[in-house]
Amino acid sequence: MGGDIVIEDCGDSAVVVKAVGADTARAWHTVHALADAFEAARPGGVYGIVPAYDSLLIEFDCCHTDHTTVRRALRHAAGRIGERSLPATPSRRFVVPVVYGGEHGPDLPLVAEQLGLTEHEVVALHSAAPLTVRCLGAPAAAPMMDGPAFPGPVPRLASPRVSVVPGSIAVAGRQAVISPMPSPGGWPLLGRTPLRVLDLDAEPLAPYRPGDTFQFVPIDPARWDEHAGTPLAAAHG
Repeated sequence: MGGDIVIEDCGDSAVVVKAVGADTARAWHTVHALADAFEAARPGGVYGIVPAYDSLLIEFDCCHTDHTTVRRALRHAAGRIGERSLPATPSRRFVVPVVYGGEHGPDLPLVAEQLGLTEHEVVALHSAAPLTVRCLGAPAAAPMMDGPAFPGPVPRLASPRVSVVPGSIAVAGRQAVISPMPSPGGWPLLGRTPLRVLDLDAEPLAPYRPGDTFQFVPIDPARWDEHAGTPLAAAHG
């Protein structure tokens, strides 16, 4: 699998798998391929399969299964994928219109100052190339992405916000994210999309998955109503 995995118990009802001995990209491919393989033969009692950047958390009901059974199933799944640690499903592209700065991106001036760039340069870099979704985070399947090619990491805010509005486009460290629902947040806000990121009545909840890409496109505030409330969907063609 381009590296080894280490399987460890995590409390009384979870097991965590870590990819070691591989570069960052290979570790990500490994844990997501393992998650897919384990999902295909999910043993009874398992209710959570959560892949991240280089680790995979398996949550289970300890009244119906145990660590030994889950570890055995993980090793079997790892043996099945072997060297095939690339995602089985093709990547999809999501185009996301964004109003940068102003009330929608109040931290754009701060980020520009921290990076030694103009606000225009920050926007240009953030929207220059598609960003890959690496995992789904909190709250409610927030797409955690590779960050844009900024000249350095972006610090988190010294004082987190009590509430961040849905559709907010944020960065921190070398990562990017869209906030799909109202929640507290300490990531600097560059802008906001008028698209509806999540549909709570949809199945699956999130239209995107790890491996998909997001292309951010700057729009003028006057075009907000043109996109407002439109569900986020993969681009065609």
